[in-house]
Amino acid sequence: MTEGASPRERGISLFEVGLAVALIALLAMIAVPAGQIMSRRAKEIQLRRDLREMRRAIDEYHRYAVQGLIMQTDVSQDLYPKELEELTKGVALAGDPTGKKVRFLRRIPIDPMMGTSEWGMRSTRDDPDSTSWGGDNVYDVYSQSTAMALDGKTHYNEW
Repeated sequence: MTEGASPRERGISLFEVGLAVALIALLAMIAVPAGQIMSRRAKEIQLRRDLREMRRAIDEYHRYAVQGLIMQTDVSQDLYPKELEELTKGVALAGDPTGKKVRFLRRIPIDPMMGTSEWGMRSTRDDPDSTSWGGDNVYDVYSQSTAMALDGKTHYNEW
């Protein structure tokens, strides 16, 4: 005991320790869900970016086909790629003797919600809300995740 200090002023009480632990626990309870929401929001942003990139590549392929810059021999393709991989492998330019290929995507992105490069696809002959791909061509892509988005109104496979 120090000189001049009363017995009550010697240290912190058990109540003060309990209060500090309770405050730290409360802060942790707030921080963990906030971190999970931020992580999910980042995945949603990445999903939107990936969908936009793939849809842009499909549209660019279609534009090339309509303009006759690339040739398609299969009429059922309706001037769209037969499969997603065709966008990454490249397509030979029509009338180019060098055999130069145009690639529309560097790689097929990983679906951030599913963690795989498997995407849902629709062809021009599928119903707009179809969840099974007819296999004729690739007209649209979507995430296969049926989880609810942070907006609370839509599912990721509806984006």
